[in-house]
Amino acid sequence: MMGRFFRGLMQADAGLASLALALMALIPLVEILSRPMMGKGIDNAPVVVQHLGLLMAMAGAIAAERFGHLTSLGVVLPRFYPLGQFGAAAVGGVLTWASAQLVISESSAEQILAYGIPVWWFQAAMPVGFAILSMKLGARCGQTGLVKWVCAIAAPVLGACLAFYWDGEALPLWPWLFFLGVLLAFGAPIFTILGGLALALFWQDGLPLASIALSHYQITVNPSLPALPLFTLAGLIFAATGAAQRLGAVFVDLFGGGQTGTVIAATVLCSCFTAFTGGSGVTILALGGLLLPLLQGVGYPQRKSISLVTSASALGVLLAPSVPLIMYAIIARVPINTMFLAGLVPAIVMVGCLLIFGGYLRRGSVEAPTTKQAQFSMSRLKSSAWHAKWELLAPVVAIGSLGSGFATPTESAALTAIYAVLTQAFAHRELDGKKLGECLSQTTQIIGGVMLILGMALGLTNYLVDAGIPDLATDWVQSVTQNKWLFLLALNVFLFAAGALMEIYAAIVVLVPLLLPLAISYGIDPVHFGIIFLANMEMGFLCPPAGMNIYFASAVFKQPIRTVAISVAPALGAIFVGTLLISWLPLLALGLPNCVASFMR
Repeated sequence: MMGRFFRGLMQADAGLASLALALMALIPLVEILSRPMMGKGIDNAPVVVQHLGLLMAMAGAIAAERFGHLTSLGVVLPRFYPLGQFGAAAVGGVLTWASAQLVISESSAEQILAYGIPVWWFQAAMPVGFAILSMKLGARCGQTGLVKWVCAIAAPVLGACLAFYWDGEALPLWPWLFFLGVLLAFGAPIFTILGGLALALFWQDGLPLASIALSHYQITVNPSLPALPLFTLAGLIFAATGAAQRLGAVFVDLFGGGQTGTVIAATVLCSCFTAFTGGSGVTILALGGLLLPLLQGVGYPQRKSISLVTSASALGVLLAPSVPLIMYAIIARVPINTMFLAGLVPAIVMVGCLLIFGGYLRRGSVEAPTTKQAQFSMSRLKSSAWHAKWELLAPVVAIGSLGSGFATPTESAALTAIYAVLTQAFAHRELDGKKLGECLSQTTQIIGGVMLILGMALGLTNYLVDAGIPDLATDWVQSVTQNKWLFLLALNVFLFAAGALMEIYAAIVVLVPLLLPLAISYGIDPVHFGIIFLANMEMGFLCPPAGMNIYFASAVFKQPIRTVAISVAPALGAIFVGTLLISWLPLLALGLPNCVASFMR
């Protein structure tokens, strides 16, 4: 009985995170309905939703660890993996101490969230969450129960003791850098590396370690951030049902079938699906099994088909309501709806470049078709569009509610998530309680792992900004060249390398505050810079070690990683050409937002 109780307690993380996410979707809906009917809604509803996001993120991160979804860059030396986890757990112990200090200081302020609930009750999720994460990482060090328990307790306690004795003291930086480099090679999660680096920099100057926890809190309760898990939830619900098949039929019928039409349809479908699911890896998981037989059925070679699906799944980052697009808007402080408009034309350009310069439309690369090629049929298109009408209306709900001013970004995302649930559960009857629970759990794991990285990355960024690194970088680069076009070329090469080495969300949080002032100094609009930045991150999805698309494709298509990586090489060149076009032709990114702004005036 006690064993069952403890097992249930250890698995409560996903349930708690899913409950918080469900409330994040329902509260904005109640708010939208109650405002016109009752004149008021839930007290302090936006802030309540934001703090539910904090609870969801921490519980989701614990669940992500349990299911093995915490991101790392792999293990260079597998035999030392336990040492890497012990060190990561020790860093987690320091983060536990730092966040506990923040909660203690905030509790004395007696700030009320709503209905008499103190804010620090939700903030307490940070030290509790980091403590549990640290213990679970420490438990990875052993094979037997006793060793697991010893490591699970010893590693976090060691980290907490270091923080207790030396918080506020100035410590040398280089031992920390060596230690973190070793942990990275031993397979420690990325959030512990970024958090450890931020801690080392603050420790070097004798600054309070609670600043790191404050950064994590600030990014997690950002007013626009609840849109990320809610849009991701909507995308995962569509991925878990027959929406992919219905949309696939629409795109194939739209482009006429046959070899060329199917290739174009697969590319556009992958791009659009990634925009909604929030991750190109999810697109490969959802569509890989559908599109590979479809492409091979019209005579497309297997290796070329795998390359197309893998690379096309990276292109949805520029399309609304892409999570990285929203994330950039939050960090750069530009309107989300402006970024939505700015990404549309560049996304079309990138798809065109992939198809043309990647060689996917060359008939010489296509084998003889094994099935009769279908011609365009308006009646067939109308029929498939009717069957997929609810999925085709989803972007209207998401973007229309936000662009019209009817809803805030969070309310728009909540509407989209509720719309996905209702249409798939009642219109198509393909979503039951079990599937919905799985989608909620998967969303919280994805976002929980991402939020850990974002919080630690923001702490690192805040230190670099306070240290004046952006100004130093601007002065140095301008001393090297005053040529805007040469700078853009160098920027693209740098971002391409960064995308291959950094997880996309960490890259946004760390690099955007550093590079945006530099770009502005060359007269580059922040919206244009954002599109350039995200276009380069699309290439990063296809490059090891951080290019997750090739790992997902290897698993889904049961091909060696090396084979997949070589197959997408032409796509990388094509996407780089598209990125240069977007960089050197600002009208592609700024034309549509400027036209809409002029029309609205």
